[in-house]
Amino acid sequence: MRIDKYLWTIRYFKTRSIATAACKKGHVKINATSVKPSKEVFIGEKINVRKNQINYELEVINIPTSRVGAKLVDLYRLDITPKEAFKDTELLKYSKDYYRKKGAGRPTKKDRRDIEDFGYEHEN
Repeated sequence: MRIDKYLWTIRYFKTRSIATAACKKGHVKINATSVKPSKEVFIGEKINVRKNQINYELEVINIPTSRVGAKLVDLYRLDITPKEAFKDTELLKYSKDYYRKKGAGRPTKKDRRDIEDFGYEHEN
């Protein structure tokens, strides 16, 4: 099975065209070498996928015949991603929340004036 189709069938990408684009950009590696979307996948190979600033590491257990349900994904791949990869995204999430709370929308005119006033006080 092709690598782009495999990643789509085990639900790492929402569409097959997104999986193909990730392969073309070099975000998908098999045994530490970048691959084209048409590269065949075999049982026992290790796949590295960079998605959402996380480097996922997978091992192929079996090859599915078609796209599988979310509950059956573990029958076809073994996720060996280190836990440290997810901690970096937690820090990134907290740094974004520091500036503006999620769902607060765009800054209002009052917010802009407060920001400008804050800047002028420290320049003098």
